[in-house]
Amino acid sequence: MSKNILIVTTNSNGNKDIENTGVYLEEFAVPCLIFKATGYNIEIASVNGGLSPVDIRSMSCSNPIEWDDCIKILRQTKKLTDLDYDKYDVLFFPGGHGPMFDIAYDKKIKEVVEYFYLKNKIISSICHGVVGLINAKDKNNHSIVKDKKITSFTNKEEHIIKYDEFLPFLLETKLKELGADFIEHAPWSEHVEVDENIITGQNQNSATLLAEKVIEKLN
Repeated sequence: MSKNILIVTTNSNGNKDIENTGVYLEEFAVPCLIFKATGYNIEIASVNGGLSPVDIRSMSCSNPIEWDDCIKILRQTKKLTDLDYDKYDVLFFPGGHGPMFDIAYDKKIKEVVEYFYLKNKIISSICHGVVGLINAKDKNNHSIVKDKKITSFTNKEEHIIKYDEFLPFLLETKLKELGADFIEHAPWSEHVEVDENIITGQNQNSATLLAEKVIEKLN
C-alpha cells in the first residue's frame, strides 16, 4: 500500500526587515520529488491555503528544471484545516524564513504535530521548518523535543546571513530552551538527526539526506 505524506508550507513572505522570504525552494522541491519518485502520495498544505511564496534567494537559473513544477504546486496549496490528517503517514515541514512568522504560532499546526507524535507517525522538518515542532506537547505536557536529538538552521548560520537580529526569536535558542539535545555541524553542512519518529535537517544542503531518512524509516 502506498504511503501518504503531508507537506505543510508557509504562507508568509516575511516582514519589513526580512522581505521576499517564504519557503526555501530546495528544501521543498528536493524531498517532494524524491517522495514522488518513490511512489508516495503527496499532499501540499499551508496554514491559510493558496499561495506559499518562494524565498527569492532560493530562485536561481542553475536550479533543476524539474523544480519549476514545484513552484507551480506552491501557488495552490490546500488549507490545513480542510484536510483529514489522520490518513497521512508522514508530516513534513520545509524551511525558509517564512515559517518563523506563521507556522511558529498556529494552533492547528500544534494540533497536527501532537497527533502525529502521539500516534508515533513520522514528523520530519528541515531548517526553519523545525519551528513547526516548538509548541507541541507529549501526553505528559512536556515539549516533544525535550531530550530529543534535534537540529535546525543554527544561530551561527543565522548570524552569517545577518538575519539573527530581525527574527522574532532564534530557532536554535528556542529548541534548547525547550530541552532539546541540539546538535549542530559546521555551517551549511549536510546534517540530519533521527530520534525515534522525529527527523530533522540543519539546512538546504540536508534535503536529500532527510528525504532518504524518511523513506528508510517508512520502510
